[in-house]
Amino acid sequence: MVRAALAQGRNIGQGPVSGAQYVPAISVLVASLLITLPIVSERGWFPDFGFLVLISWRLLRSDCWPSWWAAPMGLFNDLVSGHPIGLSVTVWTAAMLALDLADRRTMWRGYWLEWALAALLLLGNEAAEWRIAQVMGAPMPFRTILPPLLLSVLAFPIVAWIVSRIDRWRLGR
Repeated sequence: MVRAALAQGRNIGQGPVSGAQYVPAISVLVASLLITLPIVSERGWFPDFGFLVLISWRLLRSDCWPSWWAAPMGLFNDLVSGHPIGLSVTVWTAAMLALDLADRRTMWRGYWLEWALAALLLLGNEAAEWRIAQVMGAPMPFRTILPPLLLSVLAFPIVAWIVSRIDRWRLGR
């Protein structure tokens, strides 16, 4: 008999919440809205919370949404955050495809490998934002992406834990 069936404290009939398949996408959209908080700073030091939640969901559950969902969520992030239209669409879709490739190439993934994958994806996101800003004429040295990159990489375990708690609630466990 499976150990999960022997566990105490399970309620009969308890299952996923209604609309459970949309909770991951809604949480990414809500995280993208965090950019609208009234935080005043001369330089953008805060991470892209929508992208953090997106890769946290994708690393936790690869089956919660198809890869093409990254495009509309990236479009929403572009509209909310003020990025050029198509930047998050492209970066988020490329990240989902890269994670699909990583799923096919790795037999197992531990905590450190997932953190390294997240760090590489976050570096790619920040580098793309920096490059687009340079193309548009902003005189930004590369070192300006280091604070948001460092905060994003350090915030990833916390965001991944929050996503795992949301997933646990979503599935009714």
